[in-house]
Amino acid sequence: MNEVEKKRSRAMVCPECGSTDLIRDYEAGEIVCERCGYVISTILFDTGPEWRAFDEEQREKRTRVGAPLTWTIHDKGLSTVIDWHDSDIYGRKLKPKQKARIYRLRKWHRRSKVSGATERNLAYALSELTKVAYKLNLPKNVLETASVIYRQVVRKRLIRGRSIQGVAAASIYMACRQCNVIRTLEEVAKASNTSKKEGGRNYRFLLRNLNTKVLPVNPNNYVSKFISQLSLSGNAESLAIKIIKIASELKLTSGRGPAGVAAAATYIASLLTDERRTQGEIAKGAHVTEVTIRNRYKELIQKLYIKVKL
Repeated sequence: MNEVEKKRSRAMVCPECGSTDLIRDYEAGEIVCERCGYVISTILFDTGPEWRAFDEEQREKRTRVGAPLTWTIHDKGLSTVIDWHDSDIYGRKLKPKQKARIYRLRKWHRRSKVSGATERNLAYALSELTKVAYKLNLPKNVLETASVIYRQVVRKRLIRGRSIQGVAAASIYMACRQCNVIRTLEEVAKASNTSKKEGGRNYRFLLRNLNTKVLPVNPNNYVSKFISQLSLSGNAESLAIKIIKIASELKLTSGRGPAGVAAAATYIASLLTDERRTQGEIAKGAHVTEVTIRNRYKELIQKLYIKVKL
């Protein structure tokens, strides 16, 4: 217990015995009298920091006030905002003259935060990234990574001549690849209202100019997604993963699209476990053509000597 908490505990008095020796139980969320065991309060808020420090140097570096930094806002979340509620501190409605004055202050405050074409571009693009991430249900770390990638693009002045939506889609897709979150290029392009062709072109452009290494996607990462979409059992999932593992050891997956290989392995697993799904159903969820699944299916059953009853 630090000094501030000790002072607060001393300020409180047990109503049962009058003792000031109180215990703050953070696990139970209670304040208990040490002498008689009387529960003084069942509402306890942890006002301490969310970080831990093991020495004085770490404590000085990590001490801060306000919200943490975030790359998803153009000013990193450090600026202030004038509230849109036209009321004073006591909740009373403002008079018409005061309301007009606050409206002008709010307008100029907003304009002063976004000054210049670069700032406006960054503010709009980061809001687009947030919208796309929300549509795709992406975790926070992917959105932060995509925001950092887009900031690098702006810093290197690579955005000129390219649409904001296209570069935003490419940033989201690259962030998904780096964070090992499975989203296909078709899904990202659809969420950002761009075409797959434009998204792929911008993605390759970012790979060339940002000097970023993105590892190839493991087909196993797609299997869980396809199994969930098709409502297949755990036996089918483990069987599909085993098929992909053996195929990768035999170098059958090199040069092949990971989504197509995973879709073909899922199709084979559904046949072997007698939970039959059509190639069209799997192709729709995998965003590949039925021809691709058919070709990968023929390669796998021939090379791995799998017998399937059709």
